[in-house]
Amino acid sequence: MATTATTYLSNPTVLIGAVDVTAMCNSAVLTVGYDSLESTSFGDSGHLYVKGLQSVSVELTLFDYYGAGSAEATLFAAVGTGTTTLVISPAGASESATNPEYTISNAMMATFTPINATVGELSMINASFTGGTFARDITP
Repeated sequence: MATTATTYLSNPTVLIGAVDVTAMCNSAVLTVGYDSLESTSFGDSGHLYVKGLQSVSVELTLFDYYGAGSAEATLFAAVGTGTTTLVISPAGASESATNPEYTISNAMMATFTPINATVGELSMINASFTGGTFARDITP
């Protein structure tokens, strides 16, 4: 149970490159961390680890449509490049301690499904980005 503040995402910001996909996106999951490198040596009584390279993954769900500036066109331009920049913040574009902005550089989207349709439902695209580096900004 949350006893202090709880975040209700009503106005996040999501950019893929220079394209603002916020209005096309209904789900964003950002996972950041570091690889665990084992540093256990003789005499240690348990496994020990140190921080390795950054680890980043981004999962986006976007409403699918076609044309210039669309989710499909934006993702098609990014697939396979390994140089995609993503910018994600939980509550708009003004960075602060309560609204950190994460910039992911050189992310890779190996594949995506440009057509994912079912009769009577809105067409959605799931985009998965991995790799690259992340930076967190809280400077107003």
